[in-house]
Amino acid sequence: MTDTNSTFTLPHPGAWIYLMGICGTGMAALAGLLKEKGYRVSGSDSAAYPPMSQVLEDLDIPVHIGYSTRNLEKLPEPFKTGGHAVSSAYPALVIIGNVIRADNPEARFVLSAGLPYMSFPEAISHFFLEGRVPLVISGTHGKTTTSTLTVSALKACGQEPGFMIGGILQQFGSGFHLGTPPWFVLEGDEYDTAFFDKGPKFLHYKPHAAIITSIEFDHADIFKDLNEIKSAFTRLVNLIPEDGLLVACGDWPTVREVTASARCRVVFYGEGPDNRWRLEDLVIGPGTTCFDVHDGNGNVTRVCLGIPGRHNALNALAALALLTELGMDKLEAIAGLEACPGVKRRQEVRGKRGGITVIDDFAHHPRAVRETLSALRATYPDGKLIAVFEPRTNTSRRSVFQGVYPTSFDSADLVLVRAVPDPDKAPEGDRFSSEMLVADLKKRGIPAKFFQDAGQIVEYLVDVARHGDTIVILSNGDFEGLHERLLASLPDDSQ
Repeated sequence: MTDTNSTFTLPHPGAWIYLMGICGTGMAALAGLLKEKGYRVSGSDSAAYPPMSQVLEDLDIPVHIGYSTRNLEKLPEPFKTGGHAVSSAYPALVIIGNVIRADNPEARFVLSAGLPYMSFPEAISHFFLEGRVPLVISGTHGKTTTSTLTVSALKACGQEPGFMIGGILQQFGSGFHLGTPPWFVLEGDEYDTAFFDKGPKFLHYKPHAAIITSIEFDHADIFKDLNEIKSAFTRLVNLIPEDGLLVACGDWPTVREVTASARCRVVFYGEGPDNRWRLEDLVIGPGTTCFDVHDGNGNVTRVCLGIPGRHNALNALAALALLTELGMDKLEAIAGLEACPGVKRRQEVRGKRGGITVIDDFAHHPRAVRETLSALRATYPDGKLIAVFEPRTNTSRRSVFQGVYPTSFDSADLVLVRAVPDPDKAPEGDRFSSEMLVADLKKRGIPAKFFQDAGQIVEYLVDVARHGDTIVILSNGDFEGLHERLLASLPDDSQ
């Protein structure tokens, strides 16, 4: 909890809790957890779009679009009747997401009025981790999917874990669940906590055991170089107690470097021969990703996942190593991994029309783009693989990966690149150029085109996509509703 709130007592169930930036994946999940625990929850955001807007609507959580002090000065109408009495017109607690700046009018009001407040990861820690065993899934890549696989495997082992994951699990229809002790699975994000706390989120999560999938440069808006990122992960490693466990991908030199300071037992996994848990004989085909697991005790087990890609095989290996080393039954855990349908917005098939498959994926870092396209190429070997890319994240808007992105699209037959949305969110002189990416792709012999907006992309795809093609849309946003607009515009199967 922040120093200004060091004496604050958590409100009792039935109290009003207000979330600023409520439509983010993590914040919406937190809102759901708080409601599941009996609180009255509302919040605000600058905009809302699926899937989280639908999640909040289904939970009957009131959302104000646009920030205003009026949102905090009046008890929402649904909260005025029924249930526990609410003694104040102000929220009992305000939770401030990390998208909120210090000059936000609601943030200024909270501080000036002396309302109790805390950050998103502080709220997770104080409300949900007492009396639990936190399993923190971290790394530059694969956190959401690895967390999801871990939950699925725990369920197959007869557990009922709590979880808070930055995505919607296909298996459960949400990214959150209170569950029952002991286990609580958390997606451990290295991004900063709030405008009043610039430390990484995962430092609040009290890890008993953790996974580190990978470490490389990302989040150029808050980290100046790779050394700063390694320092953040080193702090996480040092939080794990001596009787805890760290499962880390030993194929990454950066991971081995930061784990050197661990007080707890460290178990490495990966493809290299010096890992205790090893992945071998990987075969990726339509609908399956199969591989052998060597568990370090001389046992070899074949695993076949329903989610594609080498990266997902490694994610599953991490989850399996973690749970088996924690004492779970290996075969039961494998059954859970094999039954896991994945996460929304991770290679999610949004629809098929006219024989054309439309896929949604969150990938935006160059390595994630490369791994996703490679997996989809193996999964959909027939027809063209068309990649549609929106450089929308705080890092992809910057020029740091300008020279790396062209090599990430080698598995695609055609690449469509949207203009950078809100380019002024990146500093002048350090802005990504979509036009330059298109030019560099053409130099590599990959057909590519530049577009100003989603409408132009829909028109072009309707003209060029053919039966048997696969279109993957790569963005961390709603891309102006591109998925639905495209599926509505493609010819139906009768044409």
